[in-house]
Amino acid sequence: MYIVKRFFTMLLTLWIIVTLTFLIMHMIPGDPFSNDSKTIPEAVLQNMRARYHLDEPLAVQYALYLKNLLVLDLGPSIQSKTTDVNTLIARGFPPSALLGIQSIVIALIAGIALGTVAALFHKRPLDYISMFIAIIGISVPSFILAPLLIKYAAVQWRLFPVASWGTWQHTILPSLALSVTPLAVIARFMRTSMLDVLQQEYIRTAEAKGLSTWSVVIRHGLRNALIPVLSFIGPLFASVITGTFVIEKIFAIPGIGKYFVDSIFNRDYPVIMGTTIFYSVILVVTLFLIDLSYRIVDPRIKLSSKGD
Repeated sequence: MYIVKRFFTMLLTLWIIVTLTFLIMHMIPGDPFSNDSKTIPEAVLQNMRARYHLDEPLAVQYALYLKNLLVLDLGPSIQSKTTDVNTLIARGFPPSALLGIQSIVIALIAGIALGTVAALFHKRPLDYISMFIAIIGISVPSFILAPLLIKYAAVQWRLFPVASWGTWQHTILPSLALSVTPLAVIARFMRTSMLDVLQQEYIRTAEAKGLSTWSVVIRHGLRNALIPVLSFIGPLFASVITGTFVIEKIFAIPGIGKYFVDSIFNRDYPVIMGTTIFYSVILVVTLFLIDLSYRIVDPRIKLSSKGD
Protein backbone atom coordinates (compact mmCIF):
# COMPACT_ATOMS: atom_id res chain seq x y z
CA MET A 1 0.00 0.00 0.00
CA TYR A 2 2.85 2.35 0.84
CA ILE A 3 4.48 1.82 -2.56
CA VAL A 4 1.20 2.56 -4.37
CA LYS A 5 0.74 5.78 -2.38
CA ARG A 6 4.31 6.86 -3.11
CA PHE A 7 3.79 6.15 -6.81
CA PHE A 8 0.74 8.42 -7.02
CA THR A 9 2.57 11.03 -4.95
CA MET A 10 5.34 10.99 -7.58
CA LEU A 11 2.80 11.52 -10.36
CA LEU A 12 1.25 14.42 -8.47
CA THR A 13 4.68 15.96 -7.86
CA LEU A 14 5.59 15.71 -11.53
CA TRP A 15 2.29 17.28 -12.57
CA ILE A 16 2.90 20.21 -10.20
CA ILE A 17 6.44 20.67 -11.56
CA VAL A 18 5.20 20.59 -15.16
CA THR A 19 2.43 23.08 -14.42
CA LEU A 20 4.63 25.52 -12.50
CA THR A 21 7.40 25.39 -15.12
CA PHE A 22 4.87 25.97 -17.91
CA LEU A 23 3.29 28.93 -16.14
CA ILE A 24 6.58 30.55 -15.11
CA MET A 25 7.92 30.38 -18.67
CA HIS A 26 4.82 32.02 -20.10
CA MET A 27 4.78 34.72 -17.42
CA ILE A 28 8.00 36.14 -18.87
CA PRO A 29 7.18 38.88 -21.41
CA GLY A 30 7.74 38.01 -25.06
CA ASP A 31 8.34 34.66 -26.72
CA PRO A 32 11.23 32.79 -28.44
CA PHE A 33 10.80 34.94 -31.55
CA SER A 34 10.78 38.35 -29.87
CA ASN A 35 14.45 39.00 -30.68
CA ASP A 36 13.79 38.35 -34.38
CA SER A 37 10.88 40.76 -34.68
CA LYS A 38 13.08 43.46 -36.25
CA THR A 39 14.70 41.24 -38.88
CA ILE A 40 11.88 38.89 -39.86
CA PRO A 41 8.60 40.02 -41.46
CA GLU A 42 5.59 39.98 -39.15
CA ALA A 43 3.74 37.48 -41.37
CA VAL A 44 6.61 35.01 -41.07
CA LEU A 45 6.72 35.48 -37.29
CA GLN A 46 3.00 34.77 -37.07
CA ASN A 47 3.44 31.55 -39.05
CA MET A 48 6.28 30.48 -36.79
CA ARG A 49 4.24 31.19 -33.66
CA ALA A 50 1.32 29.27 -35.14
CA ARG A 51 3.56 26.26 -35.85
CA TYR A 52 4.46 25.98 -32.17
CA HIS A 53 0.91 26.93 -31.00
CA LEU A 54 2.23 30.09 -29.35
CA ASP A 55 -0.69 32.02 -30.82
CA GLU A 56 -3.18 29.84 -28.95
CA PRO A 57 -4.64 30.77 -25.54
CA LEU A 58 -2.50 29.65 -22.61
CA ALA A 59 -5.01 27.01 -21.51
CA VAL A 60 -5.00 25.46 -25.00
CA GLN A 61 -1.18 25.40 -25.07
CA TYR A 62 -1.15 23.72 -21.66
CA ALA A 63 -3.71 21.09 -22.69
CA LEU A 64 -1.81 20.31 -25.90
CA TYR A 65 1.45 19.93 -23.99
CA LEU A 66 -0.07 17.56 -21.42
CA LYS A 67 -1.64 15.54 -24.24
CA ASN A 68 1.74 15.11 -25.97
CA LEU A 69 3.43 14.42 -22.64
CA LEU A 70 1.15 11.45 -22.02
CA VAL A 71 2.62 9.76 -25.11
CA LEU A 72 6.17 10.82 -24.11
CA ASP A 73 6.39 13.39 -26.89
CA LEU A 74 8.34 16.39 -25.57
CA GLY A 75 7.86 18.32 -28.78
CA PRO A 76 10.18 19.95 -31.33
CA SER A 77 13.04 22.24 -30.42
CA ILE A 78 12.43 25.82 -31.54
CA GLN A 79 16.10 26.65 -32.03
CA SER A 80 17.20 23.28 -33.46
CA LYS A 81 14.48 23.24 -36.07
CA THR A 82 15.35 19.78 -37.43
CA THR A 83 15.63 18.09 -34.02
CA ASP A 84 13.04 17.30 -31.38
CA VAL A 85 13.54 17.41 -27.62
CA ASN A 86 13.48 13.63 -27.24
CA THR A 87 16.43 13.37 -29.62
CA LEU A 88 18.38 16.09 -27.81
CA ILE A 89 17.92 14.33 -24.47
CA ALA A 90 18.78 10.94 -25.96
CA ARG A 91 21.92 12.49 -27.44
CA GLY A 92 23.05 14.41 -24.37
CA PHE A 93 22.05 12.12 -21.50
CA PRO A 94 24.50 9.20 -21.99
CA PRO A 95 27.67 11.32 -21.53
CA SER A 96 26.13 13.14 -18.56
CA ALA A 97 24.93 9.88 -17.02
CA LEU A 98 28.32 8.20 -17.42
CA LEU A 99 30.10 11.10 -15.75
CA GLY A 100 27.46 11.27 -13.04
CA ILE A 101 27.62 7.57 -12.19
CA GLN A 102 31.41 7.58 -12.11
CA SER A 103 31.55 10.68 -9.92
CA ILE A 104 28.93 9.28 -7.51
CA VAL A 105 30.83 5.98 -7.20
CA ILE A 106 34.07 7.84 -6.48
CA ALA A 107 32.34 10.14 -3.99
CA LEU A 108 30.60 7.28 -2.18
CA ILE A 109 33.62 5.02 -1.85
CA ALA A 110 36.07 7.74 -0.87
CA GLY A 111 33.57 9.74 1.23
CA ILE A 112 32.37 6.76 3.27
CA ALA A 113 35.93 5.60 3.82
CA LEU A 114 37.13 9.08 4.80
CA GLY A 115 34.23 9.69 7.18
CA THR A 116 34.57 6.27 8.81
CA VAL A 117 38.31 6.71 9.39
CA ALA A 118 37.69 10.17 10.84
CA ALA A 119 35.11 8.77 13.29
CA LEU A 120 37.29 5.82 14.36
CA PHE A 121 40.24 8.14 15.02
CA HIS A 122 38.16 10.91 16.58
CA LYS A 123 40.23 13.90 17.76
CA ARG A 124 43.41 12.29 16.48
CA PRO A 125 45.61 13.25 13.52
CA LEU A 126 43.74 11.08 11.01
CA ASP A 127 40.47 12.75 12.03
CA TYR A 128 41.91 16.23 11.52
CA ILE A 129 43.50 15.27 8.21
CA SER A 130 40.28 13.72 6.92
CA MET A 131 38.17 16.74 7.88
CA PHE A 132 40.76 19.12 6.43
CA ILE A 133 40.45 17.27 3.12
CA ALA A 134 36.66 17.50 3.40
CA ILE A 135 36.76 21.25 4.07
CA ILE A 136 39.02 21.77 1.05
CA GLY A 137 36.62 19.69 -1.08
CA ILE A 138 33.64 21.80 -0.02
CA SER A 139 35.49 25.11 -0.34
CA VAL A 140 37.01 24.60 -3.80
CA PRO A 141 34.32 24.70 -6.53
CA SER A 142 34.44 22.14 -9.31
CA PHE A 143 34.97 24.88 -11.93
CA ILE A 144 38.17 25.85 -10.10
CA LEU A 145 39.36 22.29 -9.65
CA ALA A 146 38.70 21.35 -13.29
CA PRO A 147 41.27 23.76 -14.83
CA LEU A 148 43.82 22.67 -12.22
CA LEU A 149 43.30 19.03 -13.18
CA ILE A 150 43.70 19.94 -16.84
CA LYS A 151 46.85 21.95 -16.20
CA TYR A 152 48.67 19.33 -14.14
CA ALA A 153 47.17 15.91 -14.90
CA ALA A 154 46.63 16.54 -18.63
CA VAL A 155 49.07 19.23 -19.81
CA GLN A 156 52.12 18.87 -17.56
CA TRP A 157 52.02 15.21 -16.57
CA ARG A 158 50.13 14.02 -19.69
CA LEU A 159 48.27 11.32 -17.78
CA PHE A 160 44.89 12.01 -19.40
CA PRO A 161 43.48 13.80 -22.47
CA VAL A 162 42.95 17.54 -22.06
CA ALA A 163 39.28 17.57 -23.09
CA SER A 164 36.77 16.32 -25.68
CA TRP A 165 34.91 13.02 -25.61
CA GLY A 166 35.63 9.55 -26.92
CA THR A 167 37.44 7.00 -24.77
CA TRP A 168 37.20 6.15 -21.06
CA GLN A 169 40.31 8.27 -20.44
CA HIS A 170 38.26 11.35 -21.35
CA THR A 171 35.89 10.63 -18.45
CA ILE A 172 38.45 10.49 -15.62
CA LEU A 173 39.23 14.17 -15.06
CA PRO A 174 35.65 15.48 -15.33
CA SER A 175 34.45 12.68 -13.03
CA LEU A 176 37.09 13.63 -10.47
CA ALA A 177 36.15 17.30 -10.72
CA LEU A 178 32.47 16.45 -10.20
CA SER A 179 33.10 14.05 -7.32
CA VAL A 180 35.16 16.25 -4.98
CA THR A 181 32.35 18.32 -3.46
CA PRO A 182 29.91 15.41 -2.89
CA LEU A 183 32.84 13.35 -1.58
CA ALA A 184 33.55 16.01 1.05
CA VAL A 185 29.89 16.34 2.05
CA ILE A 186 29.46 12.55 2.32
CA ALA A 187 32.61 12.34 4.45
CA ARG A 188 31.25 14.91 6.89
CA PHE A 189 27.83 13.25 7.02
CA MET A 190 29.46 9.86 7.52
CA ARG A 191 31.76 11.06 10.29
CA THR A 192 28.90 12.61 12.29
CA SER A 193 26.65 9.61 11.77
CA MET A 194 29.35 7.08 12.62
CA LEU A 195 30.31 8.95 15.79
CA ASP A 196 26.68 8.70 16.90
CA VAL A 197 26.42 5.00 16.01
CA LEU A 198 29.64 4.12 17.84
CA GLN A 199 28.06 5.40 21.07
CA GLN A 200 25.11 3.02 20.86
CA GLU A 201 24.67 0.12 23.27
CA TYR A 202 24.68 -2.59 20.61
CA ILE A 203 28.12 -1.44 19.48
CA ARG A 204 29.44 -1.70 23.02
CA THR A 205 27.85 -5.14 23.34
CA ALA A 206 29.56 -6.31 20.14
CA GLU A 207 32.89 -4.99 21.39
CA ALA A 208 32.37 -6.75 24.73
CA LYS A 209 31.99 -10.04 22.85
CA GLY A 210 35.58 -9.67 21.67
CA LEU A 211 34.97 -8.58 18.08
CA SER A 212 37.68 -6.42 16.54
CA THR A 213 37.02 -2.73 15.97
CA TRP A 214 36.87 -3.02 12.18
CA SER A 215 34.60 -6.07 12.43
CA VAL A 216 32.20 -4.13 14.67
CA VAL A 217 32.24 -1.14 12.33
CA ILE A 218 31.68 -3.12 9.14
CA ARG A 219 29.12 -5.60 10.48
CA HIS A 220 27.15 -3.40 12.89
CA GLY A 221 28.06 0.26 12.55
CA LEU A 222 28.35 0.93 8.84
CA ARG A 223 24.81 -0.08 7.89
CA ASN A 224 23.15 2.20 10.44
CA ALA A 225 25.57 5.06 9.81
CA LEU A 226 24.65 5.04 6.12
CA ILE A 227 21.01 6.05 6.69
CA PRO A 228 21.63 9.84 6.90
CA VAL A 229 23.98 9.56 3.91
CA LEU A 230 21.21 7.98 1.82
CA SER A 231 19.03 11.05 2.35
CA PHE A 232 21.73 13.17 0.73
CA ILE A 233 22.47 10.79 -2.13
CA GLY A 234 19.02 11.08 -3.77
CA PRO A 235 19.10 14.75 -4.84
CA LEU A 236 22.86 14.53 -5.38
CA PHE A 237 22.51 11.61 -7.79
CA ALA A 238 19.79 13.35 -9.78
CA SER A 239 21.68 16.62 -10.07
CA VAL A 240 25.00 15.05 -11.04
CA ILE A 241 23.66 12.43 -13.44
CA THR A 242 21.68 14.99 -15.45
CA GLY A 243 24.79 17.00 -16.11
CA THR A 244 26.78 19.90 -14.77
CA PHE A 245 27.05 22.54 -17.45
CA VAL A 246 30.27 24.17 -16.22
CA ILE A 247 32.23 20.90 -16.15
CA GLU A 248 30.78 19.82 -19.49
CA LYS A 249 31.74 23.19 -20.95
CA ILE A 250 35.30 23.09 -19.59
CA PHE A 251 35.94 19.57 -20.86
CA ALA A 252 33.95 20.02 -24.10
CA ILE A 253 31.55 17.20 -23.23
CA PRO A 254 28.33 16.97 -25.30
CA GLY A 255 26.06 16.44 -22.29
CA ILE A 256 22.51 17.41 -21.44
CA GLY A 257 23.61 20.37 -19.34
CA LYS A 258 24.65 22.26 -22.47
CA TYR A 259 21.21 21.87 -24.04
CA PHE A 260 19.46 23.00 -20.87
CA VAL A 261 21.45 26.20 -20.43
CA ASP A 262 21.33 27.04 -24.15
CA SER A 263 17.56 26.60 -24.11
CA ILE A 264 17.24 29.15 -21.29
CA PHE A 265 19.25 31.76 -23.19
CA ASN A 266 17.29 31.06 -26.38
CA ARG A 267 13.93 30.78 -24.61
CA ASP A 268 13.40 27.43 -26.28
CA TYR A 269 10.24 26.49 -24.39
CA PRO A 270 10.03 22.80 -25.43
CA VAL A 271 13.67 22.13 -24.48
CA ILE A 272 13.29 23.94 -21.15
CA MET A 273 10.16 21.94 -20.37
CA GLY A 274 11.61 18.66 -21.61
CA THR A 275 14.88 18.85 -19.71
CA THR A 276 13.10 20.05 -16.56
CA ILE A 277 10.64 17.17 -16.70
CA PHE A 278 13.44 14.72 -17.44
CA TYR A 279 15.42 16.00 -14.46
CA SER A 280 12.32 15.87 -12.26
CA VAL A 281 11.53 12.28 -13.22
CA ILE A 282 15.04 11.20 -12.30
CA LEU A 283 14.84 13.12 -9.02
CA VAL A 284 11.49 11.78 -7.80
CA VAL A 285 12.25 8.21 -8.91
CA THR A 286 15.62 8.35 -7.18
CA LEU A 287 14.04 9.64 -3.97
CA PHE A 288 11.48 6.83 -4.19
CA LEU A 289 14.24 4.23 -4.56
CA ILE A 290 16.11 5.82 -1.67
CA ASP A 291 12.99 5.40 0.49
CA LEU A 292 12.89 1.73 -0.42
CA SER A 293 16.61 1.34 0.27
CA TYR A 294 16.09 2.40 3.91
CA ARG A 295 14.37 -0.94 4.48
CA ILE A 296 17.31 -2.79 2.95
CA VAL A 297 19.91 -0.90 4.95
CA ASP A 298 18.00 -1.20 8.21
CA PRO A 299 15.34 -3.98 8.36
CA ARG A 300 13.84 -2.33 11.47
CA ILE A 301 12.46 0.48 9.28
CA LYS A 302 8.95 -0.30 8.04
CA LEU A 303 7.69 1.05 4.73
CA SER A 304 4.32 2.27 5.87
CA SER A 305 2.48 5.51 6.32
CA LYS A 306 0.46 6.60 9.34
CA GLY A 307 -2.75 5.31 7.83
CA ASP A 308 -1.39 1.82 7.10
